[in-house]
Amino acid sequence: MQDRIVLTAPALADTVSGFDPQDFDYLAEAELHHFWFVARRRLIVSLAAKYAPSARSFIEVGCGSGNVVKALAEARSWDRILATEIHPTGLGLARLRTPANVELLQADGRHLPFDSTFDLAGAFDVLEHVAEDEAVMAGINKVLSRGGIFIATVPQHPFLWGPADEVAHHERRYRKGELEGKLRSAGFDILFSTSYTAILLPLMILSRLVAKRSGSGEDIRAVARKEFEISGRLNDLLLRIVSMEVSLTERGMRWPAGGSRVVVARKTEGT
Repeated sequence: MQDRIVLTAPALADTVSGFDPQDFDYLAEAELHHFWFVARRRLIVSLAAKYAPSARSFIEVGCGSGNVVKALAEARSWDRILATEIHPTGLGLARLRTPANVELLQADGRHLPFDSTFDLAGAFDVLEHVAEDEAVMAGINKVLSRGGIFIATVPQHPFLWGPADEVAHHERRYRKGELEGKLRSAGFDILFSTSYTAILLPLMILSRLVAKRSGSGEDIRAVARKEFEISGRLNDLLLRIVSMEVSLTERGMRWPAGGSRVVVARKTEGT
C-alpha cells in the first residue's frame, strides 16, 4: 500500500511504463479546460448513457488523474465505481478531484484482479500506451459481466505520429479497423465505431507538420506541449467546433476520419 492506495502491481508503480509520471501534474491542469478533453468527456458520458443506460458498476482502466471517471461518477448513481491506474502519482491526483464513492486501485491493465464483476468498462486513450494492447482488451473482457459494455478511445492514423506521441510513450496510432479487429479477437461485438475530432483533422495535420519541422534541436516535451498551450479565445472557438461535432455524433453521425477513434463494444455471449 502507498498513500492509502492498494498496490497490485508494485514493481511497475510510477516507473516510466507506458507513460512518464512527471507529466501528470501538467496534464491534470490541461484536462480541466482544454477543448479536446472537454469534448471527449462529453462524448464518453453520452455513449455510456446510450449504450449502457442500466449499468450499475463501472471500471476505468488507466484513469490518469481522474478527469473522465469524475464525469461518469457525477452522471448517475452507481453501486460500484472503480478507477485503476498503474501510477500511484496519477491516483493521488484522482483522489483530489473524484467523489468519495470512487474507489482507486493501482493495477496493471494486463492483469486485472477481477472476474465478471462490472457492467461497464472504459479505457480512454490508454491502449496505445501498452505494447500488449490485446492482453488489456482480453483482461477487460474478463472483468465484465455477461453482456457488459466496453468503451475505448484511441489516437488513430499513423501518419499523424508526432512529438506528442513520443512524449506520451505511445506504442502506436491505430489504423482504420485495427481496434475493432483486436476487440473482436478479444471476445467483443462492435456496437458503434466512429472517428472524432474529425472536423479539426486538417488543422491537426498542419499542427503535426509544423511540429515535425520546428522540433529539430528543441526540447521534444516543449514541442509536444504547444498543442495544449493555446489562447483562451482559440480554445473557446475550437470547443464550439468540436461540441457541434459531438452533437452530430450523438444523433448518429459516423465520421470516416479524425484524430481519434471511439468504439463501443459488447462482451460476446459465451466469453
